[in-house]
Amino acid sequence: MTAMANDIEAGSIPAGSRLVSGLLFAIVSATTFGMSGALARGLLDTGWSAGAVVLIRVGIAAAVVTPFGVLSMRGRWTALRGTAGVLILYGVLAVAGAQFCYFSAVSHMQVGPALLIEYTAPAAVVVWLWVLHGQRPGAVTLAGAGVAALGLVLVLDLLSGADLSTAGVLWALAAMVGAAAYFLISADESNGLPPLALAAGGLVVGTVMLGALGLIGVLPMKASTDRAIYGNHTVAWWIPLVVLGLVTAAISYTTGIAAGRRLGSRLASFVALLEVVAGVGFAWLLLGELPRPVQLLGGVLILAGVVGVKLGERDTAAPAPSPGF
Repeated sequence: MTAMANDIEAGSIPAGSRLVSGLLFAIVSATTFGMSGALARGLLDTGWSAGAVVLIRVGIAAAVVTPFGVLSMRGRWTALRGTAGVLILYGVLAVAGAQFCYFSAVSHMQVGPALLIEYTAPAAVVVWLWVLHGQRPGAVTLAGAGVAALGLVLVLDLLSGADLSTAGVLWALAAMVGAAAYFLISADESNGLPPLALAAGGLVVGTVMLGALGLIGVLPMKASTDRAIYGNHTVAWWIPLVVLGLVTAAISYTTGIAAGRRLGSRLASFVALLEVVAGVGFAWLLLGELPRPVQLLGGVLILAGVVGVKLGERDTAAPAPSPGF
């Protein structure tokens, strides 16, 4: 993480190096994020509420990342004056909202289908950039998005028929909004915040918001000291909580922001589709959901789709200049 504290001066790293490092950060972020659903499920099945799991997860991550975020500011505290709204939005939507809604979805449905619905977020990012910023996607980008979407369908094995819960689908759609906000805000360098400062601020805001909602009784906070269940094995309840906080939050958010700054929100969001592959893999390892050969084919299609999105970036139309400027 200390290397990330010096993170990105846009012109200081050659484009090729930025691409490689951005892809590496994105893969780490997607893989670690992918653990969260299966780990949380082992706690939810023993009586934990989604709110309690998310609060502890985000709180642990905030405690770990905040010192690095303070160091990354290097005394540039004036930058916080105009970014309070960004930090609040990031903490509410990208941190607390996305994770709470996703865990709520997982409590009603399987990890795979919940991730599929949440990860319609990359398409939402493309539409957002197109409608509001005039960044019209080219044919190759659209084709890559379509291939990636087909890959997701195969990875989640939906063609054989998945049992979808209405409540779970609605929670997953809400998580999609938070995920789209995560990609857009993470990639925005105009706010002047170093990546670790943005991650730390968002995690602190998310922790405070969840804690406040729990204190006033709006958000149920239920916990259990029963051993968490993963397939035929059980572990002490605190072990998955620590992993959720350190690995699937602290590492995931910081590397995800670093990836977004290097790759841009569109490409970063599509590379993050690898989280679905990781999520299915961890669901297999921890919950006994065995991937089928068709799911492996889906993973290959996802990678092909990501490559298509990157190749299509050069064809993305820039917004037309406004008259008089």
